[in-house]
Amino acid sequence: MTDEYGAWQTYGERLIYDNQWVKLGLADVQAPNGERWEYHVVHLARIAIALIVNDEDEVLMLWRYRFPTNQWGYELLGGLVEDGEDPAKTAAREAVEESGWRPVGEPEHLVSFEPLPGQVTAPTEVYLWRQAEYVGDPTETEEVGRLEWVPLNRIPGLVREQKILGAGALVPLLLLIAPRK
Repeated sequence: MTDEYGAWQTYGERLIYDNQWVKLGLADVQAPNGERWEYHVVHLARIAIALIVNDEDEVLMLWRYRFPTNQWGYELLGGLVEDGEDPAKTAAREAVEESGWRPVGEPEHLVSFEPLPGQVTAPTEVYLWRQAEYVGDPTETEEVGRLEWVPLNRIPGLVREQKILGAGALVPLLLLIAPRK
């Protein structure tokens, strides 16, 4: 427990649903105003994302459909970090499986973040490569979509048009194109 103003007190949590991809818990919490109740918390598995940019300032992305939100849009390549796996290796592995492109060289750790910290834990780590080599067709048949090298100068417009899906793509892409001071 921290002494910072506004901190919540947590007395424990019990899982009410648990599988490989998602866990749902009820946390016994007390808010700063003194009220105490059970608060729903969703725990998602840790993911690692590959942000691959080529010499022409294009980013490798997958155009695909997501049924929970009934949307088509662009995503970066990535997936669940397996037990004991280094997240950078996960990002590289997922890039090859989903695209057939293998990142080349050592990655730069771009950012780690929690996309929805109010009720969801979803640790996300993003790694940047500036080179990749084509090694063959994608092997991950669930990740069906159109693979595309998207010019970085198109990203702001795609964001405004809601064609970039999810925080896992929005956060790293906006960080990458943000002016540096």
